[in-house]
Amino acid sequence: QVQVVETGGCLVQPGGSLRLMCEVSGSTVGSTDSDYVMSWHRQPKGQLREEVAFIPRGSSPRDSSHTLYSESVKGRFTASRDDGWNQVYLQMDNLKVEDPAVYYCKEDEFSSGVMTCFWGQGTQVTVSS
Repeated sequence: QVQVVETGGCLVQPGGSLRLMCEVSGSTVGSTDSDYVMSWHRQPKGQLREEVAFIPRGSSPRDSSHTLYSESVKGRFTASRDDGWNQVYLQMDNLKVEDPAVYYCKEDEFSSGVMTCFWGQGTQVTVSS
């Protein structure tokens, strides 16, 4: 059974930095880069969930040029992953008062033409002075 667990959320002052980590275990699909997509999402209280970073299928851990970001975080957040798609990170710099939310990690797995999505339980990020 696939498990997705996010950690690293806490209270930080405006302008500060945080690094979130997502650990994925229990995957049974293949081990090639074309088998996975990873993304980070956030949901502020009372608002809809939005995608903030997307690591596409087939991307290399040593080449982050294909990673996509929402306009709200571009230039401040950086998503990265390890070689085996087991750990994914979200480095958040210059945090703003509009960034507080529950941050979620999502893994999409592809096997025999079928995509399956797995969500973590989320980690709370609070930005306040």
